[in-house]
Amino acid sequence: MARITASRKTLKPDPVHGSLLASKFINCLMYDGKKSTAQEVFYDALEVIRGRIEDQEPIDVFTQALENVKPAIEVRSKRVGGAAYQVPMQVNRNRQQALAIRWILAAVRDKKGRPTAQKLADELVAAFNREGAAMTKRENVHRMADANKAFAHFAW
Repeated sequence: MARITASRKTLKPDPVHGSLLASKFINCLMYDGKKSTAQEVFYDALEVIRGRIEDQEPIDVFTQALENVKPAIEVRSKRVGGAAYQVPMQVNRNRQQALAIRWILAAVRDKKGRPTAQKLADELVAAFNREGAAMTKRENVHRMADANKAFAHFAW
């Protein structure tokens, strides 16, 4: 079984907005323990979002973007009598959040040629508008679960 980390218990809200979600996102964005760099990238992205969407607070756009990307259902492999089936299952809240963060950051890191803050702002605005690479990933996961709903009776 996987080791449980104390990350959720020891997580402190981010210094600017007081949001635990933003703090978690910054920690996932961070490379090589360079938290101040990750914070700078995140807050620069929020400033870009402030310029693009005037009628909403950037932290609300960020939160709504993550909500839009969260998957409700996913497929998991289950072996039954020598065959492996892709069984659709509900996703718990913590995993939903982790997958949404992971997919957004993967989409940002796949794009090349621009500053990370710009790419992050683009992806968050796209997710806020229910489009972009992270939303495509979510739609693919939902489509796969829908295609395999014949095996739902194996979910025990």
